Parts: sequence; C-alpha cells; structure tokens
Amino acid sequence: MFGAVIGDIVGSRFEFDHDHKDKAFEFWHETCAFTDDTVCTAAVADILMNDLDPAPTLQAWCRDYPGRGYGGRFSEWVWDDPHRAYHSYGNGAAMRVSPAAYLNRADLDAALRDARRVTAITHDHPEGIKGALATVHAVWLALNEHAAADIRGVVELEYGYDLSASVDATRPEYEFNETCQETVPQALTCALESRGVEDAIRNAISIGGDSDTVAAIAGPLAEALHGIDAALIETACEKYLDARISDVLLRMYELE
Repeated sequence: MFGAVIGDIVGSRFEFDHDHKDKAFEFWHETCAFTDDTVCTAAVADILMNDLDPAPTLQAWCRDYPGRGYGGRFSEWVWDDPHRAYHSYGNGAAMRVSPAAYLNRADLDAALRDARRVTAITHDHPEGIKGALATVHAVWLALNEHAAADIRGVVELEYGYDLSASVDATRPEYEFNETCQETVPQALTCALESRGVEDAIRNAISIGGDSDTVAAIAGPLAEALHGIDAALIETACEKYLDARISDVLLRMYELE
C-alpha cells in the first residue's frame, strides 16, 4: 500500500510535458511532492480502517489538502453538497483503492466490495468501477502469493484488459491519458514485469503519460508481489509526508 504513495511522490515531477522515457533518473528529488493520489489513498485507508462514511470522509480529506492536483470534475465534487457521483471513468478510481486489498487480504469478496464502495461515490461509470476492481483484484492475488503470470491471466479473463504489451513495447507510443482504460492495464504491466517496488515505479515513469498516477497504481501491486524496503517507507514519511498522512498510513501498515 505504501507503494502507491511512493509511486505518487516519485512520479509527481514527471507529468504533462515532463515525460522521461527512460528508467534511469534520480529516484528521490527535492522537487517531488505528494499529490491527490496520496491524499485519496490515505482517505480510503481512514474510511476502511474506521468504517467511516466514504463520500463525506473523502471530501473532508481533500478539503484539508487543497491544490494537490485534483481533476476538474473531482475538484467540484469535493465541494458538492449534497455529493453526487459523476459517471467518471478516470484513473482516479484505481489510484486510491489499494487499501481495500491490503485490509482484506483474507477475503477477496470483501476486498472487491470495499473497492466498489469507495469508488462508486465518484467514479460510477462501469469502466471506472472496472479499473478499481481490477487493481484491487490484482493486488489481492499478489498478497496471496499468486505468480505474476497467473495475475495477468485473471485480470485479462475477468476484466477484459489486454496486458500483452510489454513495458518496452508500450514506451515509444504511449501518451498522456487519464482514463482507466488506458492507464490501468499499462500500470499493472509495469508492476507485473518488475523486480521490486522501485523497479515498478521506474517502469511506470518510463512510459510517460500521467506518471504519478500510473506509478501509484503500479506501486502497491509491486509491493504485494515483492515486499517493500523499509528505507523507502522511512524516506517517504520523513521527507515528503506530513504527520497526519504518515500516521494513517503507518497504522494501516501495522494492521496488514
């Protein structure tokens, strides 16, 4: 789950016109910062750990952290009263849901149910729901020691995503895209081809596009597959996250 936050932080400096189509770059950088991906992931962890009402809790978290790169329609939703889902299939559906897998690692149905519950409040389009469920399902399988090839097969069969293109094949032509359809398959592939969390994040950034979100989706799957170096968590908490976010994430990490 920390893989999502680390992917977000490291990827934050490579979005839009800052594509870096190569795996060689300084991993931690002074210009990195957490974005909406981290805020929303922490909010989902808070919701699921404490059985909170998803919509007002997510709104409250985002209101407390303004200016973190929220999408236009989501920004409006944050201040909606009453809140209404807006039929989105954006990749925000997938970048925030990894806590559902980590907190329900013994029960796939519960993991998918929680993923749907925290997604449908905003991203209620079928493709948005699918992106969230596919991400959680992949992470859950990895947590339960399924091999990368098996995870790839389940995601393709159950969700209809094509994961056949390798990272190297994707990199030359891939462009910025904020939909689940054109982000989730690529992000999952970046993790499934990886040797660890850092390698998965390097894969994600190397294809370009919506770098922080692609890395935030790839990171938790890679963490579930390979584990995570404590030094990565320490650097994220000590140098890039505030006490509130660190506390929520560390409490969840201890529950896993």
